[in-house]
Amino acid sequence: MSLFKNVLVQFEKAAVLADLDPDLKMVLLEPERIVTVKVPVKMDNGGLRIFEGFRVQHNSARGPYKGGIRYHQDVDMAEVRSLASWMTIKCAVVGIPLGGGKGGIVVDPKELSKGELERLTRGYVRLIAPVIGPEMDVPAPDVNTDGEIMSWIADEYSKIVGRDEKGVVTGKPVGQGGSVGRDEATARGGFIILDEMRKDEGFKAEEMRFVMQGFGNAGATMAKLMVDAGYKLVGASDSRMGIYCAEGLDVDELMAFKASGDNFANYDNPRVEKIEGRGILEKECEVLVLAALENQVDSGNAHGVKAKIVFELANGPTTPDADDILKDRGVRVIPDVLANAGGVTVSYFEMLQNKDDNYWNEQEVRDKLTKIMLEAYAGVRKHAEKHSATLREGAYLVAFERLAEAMDL
Repeated sequence: MSLFKNVLVQFEKAAVLADLDPDLKMVLLEPERIVTVKVPVKMDNGGLRIFEGFRVQHNSARGPYKGGIRYHQDVDMAEVRSLASWMTIKCAVVGIPLGGGKGGIVVDPKELSKGELERLTRGYVRLIAPVIGPEMDVPAPDVNTDGEIMSWIADEYSKIVGRDEKGVVTGKPVGQGGSVGRDEATARGGFIILDEMRKDEGFKAEEMRFVMQGFGNAGATMAKLMVDAGYKLVGASDSRMGIYCAEGLDVDELMAFKASGDNFANYDNPRVEKIEGRGILEKECEVLVLAALENQVDSGNAHGVKAKIVFELANGPTTPDADDILKDRGVRVIPDVLANAGGVTVSYFEMLQNKDDNYWNEQEVRDKLTKIMLEAYAGVRKHAEKHSATLREGAYLVAFERLAEAMDL
Protein backbone atom coordinates (compact mmCIF):
# COMPACT_ATOMS: atom_id res chain seq x y z
CA MET A 1 0.00 0.00 0.00
CA SER A 2 1.34 3.46 -0.91
CA LEU A 3 2.14 6.05 1.73
CA PHE A 4 -0.60 8.30 0.33
CA LYS A 5 -3.20 5.53 0.59
CA ASN A 6 -2.07 4.77 4.15
CA VAL A 7 -2.65 8.41 5.11
CA LEU A 8 -6.15 8.37 3.61
CA VAL A 9 -7.12 5.13 5.37
CA GLN A 10 -5.84 6.35 8.76
CA PHE A 11 -7.64 9.66 8.27
CA GLU A 12 -10.93 8.03 7.26
CA LYS A 13 -10.92 5.65 10.25
CA ALA A 14 -10.32 8.50 12.68
CA ALA A 15 -12.85 10.76 10.93
CA VAL A 16 -15.60 8.16 11.38
CA LEU A 17 -14.70 7.71 15.06
CA ALA A 18 -14.68 11.48 15.62
CA ASP A 19 -17.88 12.04 13.60
CA LEU A 20 -15.81 14.71 11.85
CA ASP A 21 -17.65 17.68 10.39
CA PRO A 22 -17.89 17.12 6.59
CA ASP A 23 -16.61 20.65 5.84
CA LEU A 24 -13.56 20.19 8.06
CA LYS A 25 -12.93 16.81 6.48
CA MET A 26 -13.05 18.33 3.01
CA VAL A 27 -10.54 21.03 3.97
CA LEU A 28 -8.11 18.62 5.64
CA LEU A 29 -8.07 16.23 2.69
CA GLU A 30 -6.65 18.88 0.34
CA PRO A 31 -3.41 20.87 0.66
CA GLU A 32 -3.75 24.64 0.58
CA ARG A 33 -0.91 25.01 -1.92
CA ILE A 34 1.21 22.72 -4.09
CA VAL A 35 4.35 24.13 -5.67
CA THR A 36 6.27 22.27 -8.39
CA VAL A 37 9.55 23.71 -9.67
CA LYS A 38 12.18 22.80 -12.24
CA VAL A 39 15.65 23.72 -11.00
CA PRO A 40 18.41 24.20 -13.61
CA VAL A 41 21.87 23.36 -12.27
CA LYS A 42 25.21 23.89 -13.99
CA MET A 43 27.18 20.71 -13.38
CA ASP A 44 30.90 20.47 -12.75
CA ASN A 45 31.47 19.09 -16.26
CA GLY A 46 29.94 22.21 -17.83
CA GLY A 47 26.64 20.56 -18.71
CA LEU A 48 23.20 21.53 -17.45
CA ARG A 49 20.70 19.32 -15.64
CA ILE A 50 17.11 20.09 -14.66
CA PHE A 51 15.88 18.75 -11.30
CA GLU A 52 12.24 18.56 -10.25
CA GLY A 53 11.33 19.87 -6.82
CA PHE A 54 8.18 20.20 -4.71
CA ARG A 55 6.84 22.12 -1.74
CA VAL A 56 3.43 21.16 -0.36
CA GLN A 57 1.73 23.47 2.16
CA HIS A 58 -1.05 21.47 3.70
CA ASN A 59 -2.74 23.59 6.38
CA SER A 60 -1.90 26.89 8.08
CA ALA A 61 -4.91 27.27 10.40
CA ARG A 62 -2.74 26.90 13.51
CA GLY A 63 0.36 28.72 12.27
CA PRO A 64 3.11 28.77 9.61
CA TYR A 65 3.67 25.62 7.56
CA LYS A 66 6.42 23.43 9.01
CA GLY A 67 8.17 20.41 7.56
CA GLY A 68 11.37 19.04 6.13
CA ILE A 69 12.91 18.98 2.68
CA ARG A 70 14.13 15.59 1.47
CA TYR A 71 16.60 14.85 -1.33
CA HIS A 72 15.93 11.41 -2.79
CA GLN A 73 15.76 9.87 -6.24
CA ASP A 74 12.37 8.25 -5.50
CA VAL A 75 10.58 11.22 -3.91
CA ASP A 76 7.33 12.17 -5.65
CA MET A 77 4.34 14.46 -5.16
CA ALA A 78 2.17 11.78 -3.53
CA GLU A 79 4.83 11.12 -0.89
CA VAL A 80 5.35 14.81 -0.17
CA ARG A 81 1.58 15.38 0.10
CA SER A 82 1.27 12.52 2.56
CA LEU A 83 4.09 13.76 4.75
CA ALA A 84 2.77 17.33 4.71
CA SER A 85 -0.64 16.19 5.96
CA TRP A 86 1.01 14.16 8.72
CA MET A 87 2.88 17.29 9.80
CA THR A 88 -0.43 19.13 10.22
CA ILE A 89 -1.68 16.34 12.48
CA LYS A 90 1.63 16.01 14.35
CA CYS A 91 1.88 19.72 15.19
CA ALA A 92 -1.73 19.73 16.40
CA VAL A 93 -1.19 16.60 18.54
CA VAL A 94 1.66 18.22 20.51
CA GLY A 95 -0.13 21.57 20.60
CA ILE A 96 2.49 23.75 18.92
CA PRO A 97 1.17 26.66 16.77
CA LEU A 98 2.34 25.37 13.39
CA GLY A 99 0.79 23.76 10.33
CA GLY A 100 1.97 21.05 7.99
CA GLY A 101 4.35 21.35 5.08
CA LYS A 102 6.89 19.20 3.25
CA GLY A 103 9.34 19.53 0.40
CA GLY A 104 11.50 17.39 -1.79
CA ILE A 105 13.85 17.30 -4.77
CA VAL A 106 14.14 14.29 -7.06
CA VAL A 107 17.88 13.65 -6.80
CA ASP A 108 20.37 11.10 -5.53
CA PRO A 109 22.66 13.45 -3.58
CA LYS A 110 25.45 10.87 -3.59
CA GLU A 111 25.79 11.45 -7.34
CA LEU A 112 26.44 15.19 -6.91
CA SER A 113 29.57 17.00 -5.81
CA LYS A 114 29.28 19.36 -2.86
CA GLY A 115 29.34 22.32 -5.23
CA GLU A 116 26.56 20.85 -7.39
CA LEU A 117 24.48 20.13 -4.29
CA GLU A 118 24.89 23.70 -3.08
CA ARG A 119 23.92 25.14 -6.49
CA LEU A 120 20.86 22.84 -6.57
CA THR A 121 19.82 23.96 -3.07
CA ARG A 122 20.23 27.65 -3.80
CA GLY A 123 18.38 27.31 -7.11
CA TYR A 124 15.48 25.57 -5.36
CA VAL A 125 15.34 28.36 -2.76
CA ARG A 126 15.20 31.05 -5.46
CA LEU A 127 12.13 29.35 -6.95
CA ILE A 128 10.22 28.74 -3.70
CA ALA A 129 11.29 31.99 -1.96
CA PRO A 130 7.95 33.75 -2.60
CA VAL A 131 6.08 31.12 -0.56
CA ILE A 132 8.46 30.55 2.38
CA GLY A 133 9.58 32.72 5.30
CA PRO A 134 9.63 32.82 9.11
CA GLU A 135 5.94 33.78 9.30
CA MET A 136 4.79 31.69 6.33
CA ASP A 137 6.63 28.37 5.84
CA VAL A 138 9.73 27.18 7.68
CA PRO A 139 11.52 24.15 6.16
CA ALA A 140 13.84 21.81 8.07
CA PRO A 141 16.21 18.87 7.43
CA ASP A 142 14.81 15.53 6.33
CA VAL A 143 16.10 12.52 4.38
CA ASN A 144 19.59 13.32 2.98
CA THR A 145 19.51 16.97 4.09
CA ASP A 146 21.37 18.40 7.09
CA GLY A 147 22.41 21.51 8.97
CA GLU A 148 24.82 22.63 6.26
CA ILE A 149 22.10 22.49 3.60
CA MET A 150 19.81 24.46 5.92
CA SER A 151 22.54 27.11 6.29
CA TRP A 152 22.71 27.41 2.47
CA ILE A 153 18.93 27.90 2.38
CA ALA A 154 19.04 30.57 5.08
CA ASP A 155 21.91 32.38 3.34
CA GLU A 156 20.26 32.33 -0.10
CA TYR A 157 16.88 33.43 1.26
CA SER A 158 18.55 36.27 3.21
CA LYS A 159 20.22 37.49 -0.01
CA ILE A 160 16.87 37.44 -1.82
CA VAL A 161 14.98 39.45 0.82
CA GLY A 162 17.91 41.76 1.58
CA ARG A 163 18.13 41.10 5.31
CA ASP A 164 19.35 38.42 7.72
CA GLU A 165 16.52 35.88 8.00
CA LYS A 166 18.08 32.87 9.66
CA GLY A 167 14.60 31.97 10.98
CA VAL A 168 13.50 30.86 7.50
CA VAL A 169 14.67 27.31 8.31
CA THR A 170 15.34 25.21 11.39
CA GLY A 171 17.90 22.48 11.96
CA LYS A 172 20.73 24.94 11.38
CA PRO A 173 24.15 24.36 12.98
CA VAL A 174 24.49 25.66 16.53
CA GLY A 175 26.29 28.98 16.21
CA GLN A 176 24.37 29.84 13.04
CA GLY A 177 21.01 30.16 14.77
CA GLY A 178 20.48 26.46 15.47
CA SER A 179 19.20 25.09 18.76
CA VAL A 180 21.09 22.78 21.08
CA GLY A 181 19.28 19.48 21.44
CA ARG A 182 17.93 19.41 17.86
CA ASP A 183 20.05 16.40 16.80
CA GLU A 184 18.67 14.25 19.62
CA ALA A 185 15.16 15.74 19.67
CA THR A 186 13.28 13.03 17.76
CA ALA A 187 14.87 10.26 19.80
CA ARG A 188 14.56 12.02 23.16
CA GLY A 189 10.95 12.99 22.52
CA GLY A 190 10.22 9.39 21.60
CA PHE A 191 11.93 8.03 24.68
CA ILE A 192 9.95 10.37 26.94
CA ILE A 193 6.68 8.99 25.50
CA LEU A 194 7.78 5.35 25.62
CA ASP A 195 9.04 5.54 29.19
CA GLU A 196 5.83 7.19 30.37
CA MET A 197 3.80 4.43 28.74
CA ARG A 198 6.03 1.81 30.40
CA LYS A 199 5.22 3.32 33.78
CA ASP A 200 1.50 3.47 32.97
CA GLU A 201 1.54 -0.21 31.96
CA GLY A 202 3.32 -1.18 35.18
CA PHE A 203 6.55 -2.55 33.66
CA LYS A 204 10.04 -2.13 35.08
CA ALA A 205 12.67 -0.85 32.65
CA GLU A 206 14.85 -3.90 33.42
CA GLU A 207 12.04 -6.15 32.18
CA MET A 208 11.93 -4.44 28.79
CA ARG A 209 13.91 -6.10 26.02
CA PHE A 210 13.83 -4.15 22.79
CA VAL A 211 14.64 -4.41 19.09
CA MET A 212 15.66 -1.31 17.14
CA GLN A 213 14.87 -1.54 13.42
CA GLY A 214 16.94 1.22 11.85
CA PHE A 215 20.19 2.40 13.42
CA GLY A 216 20.61 5.86 11.94
CA ASN A 217 20.83 8.98 14.08
CA ALA A 218 17.34 8.76 15.61
CA GLY A 219 17.35 4.98 16.11
CA ALA A 220 20.84 4.80 17.60
CA THR A 221 20.23 7.79 19.88
CA MET A 222 16.96 6.35 21.19
CA ALA A 223 18.63 2.95 21.72
CA LYS A 224 21.30 4.65 23.84
CA LEU A 225 18.69 6.53 25.90
CA MET A 226 16.77 3.31 26.50
CA VAL A 227 19.84 1.30 27.53
CA ASP A 228 20.96 4.08 29.88
CA ALA A 229 17.50 3.90 31.52
CA GLY A 230 17.77 0.14 32.08
CA TYR A 231 16.11 -1.31 28.95
CA LYS A 232 17.91 -4.26 27.29
CA LEU A 233 18.87 -4.04 23.61
CA VAL A 234 18.56 -7.51 22.07
CA GLY A 235 18.19 -6.70 18.37
CA ALA A 236 19.15 -4.04 15.84
CA SER A 237 19.19 -3.64 12.09
CA ASP A 238 20.36 -1.36 9.32
CA SER A 239 19.57 -1.42 5.62
CA ARG A 240 21.90 -4.37 5.07
CA MET A 241 21.35 -6.78 7.98
CA GLY A 242 19.62 -7.45 11.29
CA ILE A 243 21.48 -8.75 14.35
CA TYR A 244 19.98 -10.41 17.44
CA CYS A 245 21.37 -11.64 20.74
CA ALA A 246 19.04 -12.70 23.56
CA GLU A 247 21.77 -12.00 26.13
CA GLY A 248 21.96 -8.40 24.99
CA LEU A 249 23.91 -6.19 22.59
CA ASP A 250 26.43 -3.49 23.51
CA VAL A 251 24.85 -0.24 22.30
CA ASP A 252 28.09 1.76 22.56
CA GLU A 253 29.94 -0.83 20.50
CA LEU A 254 27.22 -0.81 17.84
CA MET A 255 27.20 2.99 17.68
CA ALA A 256 30.97 3.09 17.26
CA PHE A 257 30.77 0.35 14.60
CA LYS A 258 28.18 2.30 12.61
CA ALA A 259 30.07 5.58 13.07
CA SER A 260 33.06 3.94 11.36
CA GLY A 261 30.94 3.69 8.20
CA ASP A 262 30.42 -0.07 8.36
CA ASN A 263 27.15 -2.00 8.24
CA PHE A 264 25.76 -4.89 10.28
CA ALA A 265 26.37 -7.41 7.50
CA ASN A 266 30.05 -7.12 8.49
CA TYR A 267 29.49 -7.17 12.25
CA ASP A 268 31.34 -10.22 13.59
CA ASN A 269 30.38 -11.59 16.99
CA PRO A 270 29.93 -15.32 17.62
CA ARG A 271 27.04 -14.65 20.04
CA VAL A 272 25.05 -12.74 17.43
CA GLU A 273 22.45 -14.20 15.07
CA LYS A 274 22.29 -12.47 11.70
CA ILE A 275 18.84 -11.97 10.18
CA GLU A 276 18.12 -10.81 6.65
CA GLY A 277 15.21 -8.69 5.45
CA ARG A 278 12.46 -7.86 7.93
CA GLY A 279 12.94 -10.98 10.03
CA ILE A 280 14.21 -8.87 12.94
CA LEU A 281 10.62 -7.61 13.42
CA GLU A 282 9.46 -11.04 14.57
CA LYS A 283 12.13 -11.66 17.21
CA GLU A 284 11.37 -11.98 20.94
CA CYS A 285 11.15 -8.60 22.72
CA GLU A 286 8.80 -6.41 24.73
CA VAL A 287 9.31 -3.28 22.61
CA LEU A 288 9.78 -3.10 18.85
CA VAL A 289 11.03 0.34 17.76
CA LEU A 290 10.49 1.05 14.06
CA ALA A 291 13.09 3.64 13.05
CA ALA A 292 13.65 2.77 9.39
CA LEU A 293 11.23 3.03 6.46
CA GLU A 294 7.49 3.11 5.85
CA ASN A 295 5.35 -0.05 5.44
CA GLN A 296 7.61 -2.33 7.49
CA VAL A 297 4.90 -4.06 9.55
CA ASP A 298 2.12 -5.17 7.22
CA SER A 299 -0.55 -7.86 6.96
CA GLY A 300 2.13 -10.38 6.02
CA ASN A 301 4.19 -10.15 9.21
CA ALA A 302 1.97 -8.46 11.82
CA HIS A 303 0.86 -11.86 13.18
CA GLY A 304 4.52 -12.69 13.84
CA VAL A 305 5.34 -9.58 15.90
CA LYS A 306 6.08 -10.72 19.46
CA ALA A 307 6.47 -7.30 21.08
CA LYS A 308 3.90 -5.93 23.53
CA ILE A 309 4.55 -2.39 22.31
CA VAL A 310 5.32 -1.23 18.76
CA PHE A 311 6.86 2.24 18.69
CA GLU A 312 6.84 4.25 15.44
CA LEU A 313 9.94 6.45 15.46
CA ALA A 314 9.81 6.48 11.63
CA ASN A 315 6.94 7.88 9.55
CA GLY A 316 4.34 5.38 8.39
CA PRO A 317 6.11 2.12 9.31
CA THR A 318 2.86 0.24 10.11
CA THR A 319 0.18 -0.27 7.46
CA PRO A 320 -3.52 0.15 8.32
CA ASP A 321 -4.08 -3.60 7.84
CA ALA A 322 -1.28 -4.35 10.30
CA ASP A 323 -2.75 -1.80 12.73
CA ASP A 324 -5.97 -3.80 12.83
CA ILE A 325 -4.12 -7.10 13.34
CA LEU A 326 -1.97 -5.69 16.15
CA LYS A 327 -5.03 -4.18 17.84
CA ASP A 328 -6.83 -7.54 17.74
CA ARG A 329 -3.75 -9.22 19.24
CA GLY A 330 -3.54 -6.69 22.10
CA VAL A 331 -0.29 -5.10 20.88
CA ARG A 332 -0.10 -1.39 21.70
CA VAL A 333 1.12 0.87 18.87
CA ILE A 334 2.54 4.29 19.76
CA PRO A 335 1.88 6.18 16.50
CA ASP A 336 4.33 8.26 14.52
CA VAL A 337 2.29 11.47 14.82
CA LEU A 338 2.97 11.34 18.56
CA ALA A 339 6.09 9.18 18.79
CA ASN A 340 8.43 11.22 16.59
CA ALA A 341 7.00 14.70 17.25
CA GLY A 342 10.00 15.64 19.40
CA GLY A 343 11.80 16.72 16.23
CA VAL A 344 9.26 19.32 15.14
CA THR A 345 8.81 20.44 18.74
CA VAL A 346 12.48 21.39 19.10
CA SER A 347 12.32 22.95 15.62
CA TYR A 348 9.57 25.16 17.04
CA PHE A 349 11.89 25.99 19.95
CA GLU A 350 14.53 27.03 17.40
CA MET A 351 12.00 29.35 15.74
CA LEU A 352 11.25 30.99 19.10
CA GLN A 353 14.95 31.41 19.87
CA ASN A 354 15.61 32.94 16.43
CA LYS A 355 12.70 35.35 16.83
CA ASP A 356 13.85 36.61 20.23
CA ASP A 357 17.58 36.20 19.49
CA ASN A 358 17.73 34.47 22.86
CA TYR A 359 19.29 30.98 23.01
CA TRP A 360 18.48 28.31 25.58
CA ASN A 361 20.86 25.84 27.18
CA GLU A 362 20.53 22.08 26.78
CA GLN A 363 18.68 21.56 30.06
CA GLU A 364 16.12 24.24 29.21
CA VAL A 365 15.45 22.56 25.84
CA ARG A 366 15.10 19.13 27.47
CA ASP A 367 12.79 20.41 30.21
CA LYS A 368 10.50 22.20 27.75
CA LEU A 369 10.46 19.15 25.44
CA THR A 370 9.59 16.83 28.33
CA LYS A 371 6.67 19.03 29.38
CA ILE A 372 5.17 19.17 25.88
CA MET A 373 5.64 15.45 25.13
CA LEU A 374 4.13 14.32 28.45
CA GLU A 375 1.12 16.61 28.03
CA ALA A 376 0.64 15.34 24.47
CA TYR A 377 0.82 11.71 25.56
CA ALA A 378 -1.67 12.30 28.39
CA GLY A 379 -4.13 13.96 26.00
CA VAL A 380 -3.85 11.21 23.40
CA ARG A 381 -4.24 8.46 25.99
CA LYS A 382 -7.26 10.19 27.52
CA HIS A 383 -9.01 10.48 24.14
CA ALA A 384 -8.16 6.88 23.21
CA GLU A 385 -9.57 5.52 26.48
CA LYS A 386 -12.69 7.70 26.26
CA HIS A 387 -13.53 6.30 22.81
CA SER A 388 -12.17 2.75 23.35
CA ALA A 389 -9.79 3.57 20.50
CA THR A 390 -6.16 2.98 19.61
CA LEU A 391 -3.52 5.57 20.46
CA ARG A 392 -3.33 6.46 16.76
CA GLU A 393 -7.04 7.18 16.69
CA GLY A 394 -6.69 9.08 19.96
CA ALA A 395 -3.97 11.25 18.42
CA TYR A 396 -6.16 12.08 15.43
CA LEU A 397 -9.06 12.92 17.73
CA VAL A 398 -6.86 15.42 19.60
CA ALA A 399 -5.66 16.91 16.31
CA PHE A 400 -9.16 17.18 14.83
CA GLU A 401 -10.42 19.03 17.92
CA ARG A 402 -7.59 21.56 17.78
CA LEU A 403 -7.84 22.06 14.02
CA ALA A 404 -11.62 22.51 14.19
CA GLU A 405 -11.18 25.15 16.88
CA ALA A 406 -8.55 26.97 14.80
CA MET A 407 -10.57 26.92 11.57
CA ASP A 408 -13.97 27.68 13.12
CA LEU A 409 -15.78 26.42 10.02
